Amino acid sequence: MTDRTTPVIAAGEVRSALPMRVAVAAVQEALRDGLDPETDPARTAVPVGAGQLLLMPAQSSRYAGVKIASVAPDNPARGLPRIQGAYLLLDAVTLTPLAILDAVELTAIRTAAVSAAAADLLAEPDAARLVVFGTGPQAHSHVEALRSVRPLRHVAVIARDEQRREEFLRRYEDSGLVVEAGDLGAVSGADLVACCTTARTPLFDGSRLADHATVVAVGSHEPDAREVDEVTVRRSTVVVEARSAALREAGDIVQPVLAGKLSPDELFTLAELVRGGVPADRDRPRLFKSVGMAWEDLVLAGAAYEATMRG
Repeated sequence: MTDRTTPVIAAGEVRSALPMRVAVAAVQEALRDGLDPETDPARTAVPVGAGQLLLMPAQSSRYAGVKIASVAPDNPARGLPRIQGAYLLLDAVTLTPLAILDAVELTAIRTAAVSAAAADLLAEPDAARLVVFGTGPQAHSHVEALRSVRPLRHVAVIARDEQRREEFLRRYEDSGLVVEAGDLGAVSGADLVACCTTARTPLFDGSRLADHATVVAVGSHEPDAREVDEVTVRRSTVVVEARSAALREAGDIVQPVLAGKLSPDELFTLAELVRGGVPADRDRPRLFKSVGMAWEDLVLAGAAYEATMRG
């Protein structure tokens, strides 16, 4: 037998291989080329003592893959990531392992890249003012991702933990952005709002949103948790990654549907948006709700692998 060591692509290599503009373009290109998120297998979540274990498989014509991730809610207090794990990338034809990638970095990039892929087609071209809820890795990634598709100049950060917010602000002292502490009043002046929290109840009153605002909400994938309220949903053009996933996992969508405030027929998908099938209505807010799907990991794991192998 021939020994074969599967390459390991560490966090720094994943980051180098996937500049945010490249990641955003890869997501949009995959959808334009016909990838159908509705065919993604449902995420498997297994409760364990410290949180959850998640299993997320996917396949395409070129690759197959699976992300094994852990979600430990108490980890940030320990100085550890809330989400950890590894991604196994396989050849689609032979199912031969090709690489193992750091799933923390891959998840941080792909979640924000998917948000930016949507915001690139939803947000006003001159969107310059961003409100971010949260101070964790996804908050940082969303600043980077949204900055890659819009001319951001001002970022207001809203968070419960003042110390973590101050640490967040310090990272942007030489960024060329005005990044400062914000309060709920900042929502009314926002061009973009990014909800990147573990909140289980709405973060703000949707009546505060300007008509031109775009909201991205990425913090939850459970039907009984949500970051935005029914007012936001009812006022907005609503785009989701896939109808099946949203109606299964997105509390921001599930709860208004169950309450009779939203019809599934009113939802648009990211694929429809990328392919030009979402009617433009500049007189109402736009909402992109993401739960995180396995096809996104696969697309970007494949792109990272190819870039790394090219050297």
